[in-house]
Amino acid sequence: MMLIPAHHFRDIERKPEYLQPEKCVPPPHPSPVGTMWFIRDGCGIACAVVTWFLVLYAEFVVLFVMLIPSRDYVYSIINGIMFNLLAFLALASHCRAMLTDPGAVPKGNATKEFIESLQLKPGQVVYKCPKCCSIKPDRAHHCSVCKRCIRKMDHHCPWVNNCVGENNQKYFVLFTMYIALISLHALIMVGFHFLHCFEEDWTTHGPIREETAGAQISLHEKKQPLKVSSTECSSFSPPTTVILLILLCFEGLLFLIFTSVMFGTQVHSICTDETGIERLKRKHQPRERTSSWKSVKETFGGDFSLNWFNPFSGLRHPKPLSDSDWVRQVASLSDTENTETTEEHSEQRKDEDSVEVIDE
Repeated sequence: MMLIPAHHFRDIERKPEYLQPEKCVPPPHPSPVGTMWFIRDGCGIACAVVTWFLVLYAEFVVLFVMLIPSRDYVYSIINGIMFNLLAFLALASHCRAMLTDPGAVPKGNATKEFIESLQLKPGQVVYKCPKCCSIKPDRAHHCSVCKRCIRKMDHHCPWVNNCVGENNQKYFVLFTMYIALISLHALIMVGFHFLHCFEEDWTTHGPIREETAGAQISLHEKKQPLKVSSTECSSFSPPTTVILLILLCFEGLLFLIFTSVMFGTQVHSICTDETGIERLKRKHQPRERTSSWKSVKETFGGDFSLNWFNPFSGLRHPKPLSDSDWVRQVASLSDTENTETTEEHSEQRKDEDSVEVIDE
């Protein structure tokens, strides 16, 4: 079996001076419970602001261009409530995904004292991240934007200005789902609106209104606002309405495709118990995989209920890290690479930025 080179990703991590626990500063005091998590990244903040702006733009067009001017009150009320509810859930999910700790490993805990406290046995090894000076649990990866190691890190998403990890993957899945739903809903309403206005208002009542406006008879009529027909499509002029609807249509189509793909990949990752980074790096190290249904329940916080779709409900049983979570067995590597020599095993462990501690 051929070893997969890791030097493209970890050139700096393989420098010996970064692998000495004596170099690490003791970890800071833990933050108070309830402290808000927020990444100060300019690009991520800009993307998050753009996300909110696009959702609010869709709200403006749906309400003030399509629903409020409509004389079909039942249609307007039903679609208005549905769209606003989905938009509210989407923005709430976005906030939770952005402001929730994705599963950051305590920073600076790779000290000599902490490693000695683990009481490693022969054949056991701990992996250290030289960038944030933390011991990396299994399936944790370092994010260069968050500057922390994240448990079960799937990827860093600039649209939520945060990593998608163990603790906030549910909110990211809900965010992509609700954005896809409001995009689809907006596209359907735009389609009906175009058909309605083209057949009735813009082809008939538009010219009539222009002739009426040009042939005003009395001063009283000049002072009165221009009356519209019962089939009025928009309070804006037809060209302005068309431009607003085309922009909304383009936005909805783009976000529908993008978020649907992201939603599908996230659900696939949860069901296969394999993060995006693990899939890209194609590591075939043996580990105990969680069943699909159990992995879904762990991600969404328990048995199936409406709380699965509620961005305000958190994980039911957050798992604190124990001493065994920091330690990995060297034997697990040799099980899948029994055709390689001992020297090749040692070389691979160096490429994995490991700090090996063996009882003498």
